Amino acid sequence: MRAALASGVGAPLSLIEREIPEPGPGEVLVKITACGVCFTDFNLLRGHFPFARFPIVPGHEITGMVAALGSGVTGLSVGDAVGAQFLYDSCGHCDYCVSGDQILCPAKRITGVTADGGYAEFGLFKGGYVTPLPAGLDPVAAAPLMCAGLTAFNGLRRAGATASSRVAIIGAGGIGALAVQYAVAMGARVAVIGRSAAGEGTAKELGAEMYVASRDTDPAAALKAWGGGADVILNAAPSNEAASAVLTGLAPDGTMVLCGYDNTPLTLSAQPMVLNRLHVMASPSGSPHDLRDTLAFSAQHRILPKVTPIGLDEAPAVLDAMGGGSGGGRRVITFA
Repeated sequence: MRAALASGVGAPLSLIEREIPEPGPGEVLVKITACGVCFTDFNLLRGHFPFARFPIVPGHEITGMVAALGSGVTGLSVGDAVGAQFLYDSCGHCDYCVSGDQILCPAKRITGVTADGGYAEFGLFKGGYVTPLPAGLDPVAAAPLMCAGLTAFNGLRRAGATASSRVAIIGAGGIGALAVQYAVAMGARVAVIGRSAAGEGTAKELGAEMYVASRDTDPAAALKAWGGGADVILNAAPSNEAASAVLTGLAPDGTMVLCGYDNTPLTLSAQPMVLNRLHVMASPSGSPHDLRDTLAFSAQHRILPKVTPIGLDEAPAVLDAMGGGSGGGRRVITFA
């Protein structure tokens, strides 16, 4: 089978041939249909994950068909359409795992970072971390739901977004565009904060009622003028500075959730947080049951990202373009 391999920090992806693996106990062999190219894959090559294992096959936004089952796998059959997510597996016995919060397991492994991922024609995944796709869900367009969708949906609901909420989304890229659609489908009023006025048309098409260009307008002040502030602000931009600049746009008792971030310190003003009982939290992707909920909600409300299919040979160039700030929208590697 063909695969793309990351050999180390700063090294380009190499395209290689490998034997198709055989599933062991508890494993599922998936013939991969599609794998999203995520900014996390670019950050892997930049060395942002000191715990990463090299060499590694990147990719954690995976859809495919079950090709073979190892012993002990239940609930799946050969031919099932499935997805594999950011969370590769966890220890299975700590308090977090037994309560269904496997994403918080101290021993968790990350697909495409510490275990081989989806930049390959076939992949081995753990049975309990492979999720059936709802019937009728396009597996190519659905690939980014395994990370970007899961992160957006789970972040919103853990931050307490409801039908009565005012929700502001910082950045309308991969995570942000889905967060806008999910918040609208939840019944919330939605604002989008972008850097320039160029993003207004897209934000409004996604369902946002207000758009704020932060280069021209103080985004916190704009949110405060929007009915007293946002109940939830979801930062989907890879920028801690962008999140800090909008903090005081929260309504009293509001919550900011970090889904996007960078490797700089997060600086927040304490006094408005104390006086208004503001909350700041972070939300990493999600556990297997969170992905099931994300996919079910996406199918029910027909929420899918706009994607551009590419071949595996194009993946290195797409990652290079991300580094130059010109990724050109959501790309998904597809396999015949």
